[in-house]
Amino acid sequence: MMNRFKQKRKHSAQCACSVCQTQIDTPLGYGSLMPTYIEDFSKKDMKRRVFLTDDICVLDEEHFFVNCCLELPMIGEDDVFTWNVWVSLSADNFFRMLDAWEDPARVGLEPMFGWFSTDLPDYPDTINLKTNVHIREVGMRPFIELEPTDHPLAVEQREGISRERIEALARSIERREQ
Repeated sequence: MMNRFKQKRKHSAQCACSVCQTQIDTPLGYGSLMPTYIEDFSKKDMKRRVFLTDDICVLDEEHFFVNCCLELPMIGEDDVFTWNVWVSLSADNFFRMLDAWEDPARVGLEPMFGWFSTDLPDYPDTINLKTNVHIREVGMRPFIELEPTDHPLAVEQREGISRERIEALARSIERREQ
């Protein structure tokens, strides 16, 4: 399996490990390199079927994805933990977003419905969670708002994520990448 997540190194904070109290640099976010649907594609299929940048992905000229931020407030802290994840959009919404990509007025676009397209570790299935994609200022990735369900990820977006949970995620991701 490929290295699916990259730590957002510029977004970290020093804290004491909840297990051993050693000072560690805790990541305050991870980014997914590509939508889950294409992770196992061969190099040949990637070249033939996929257009992929840091911000957008098009599969077979009929499936459209945008890289977004899922922000989780940290309980008792001013920081947020951010997952950079992929969300699929309809063709109409995708091209409406692209048409406004460099336009400062893009912040006035209405939120766009999308389907969560990243399988996050240590959560029940996250694929196809319902989202609203909110376009932000030029130079900022859109942020997503999950449908307010009882899915643990949606609960963390509403109620916050603990430092201990973030540390557990970091350990789990590190183990998977070894």
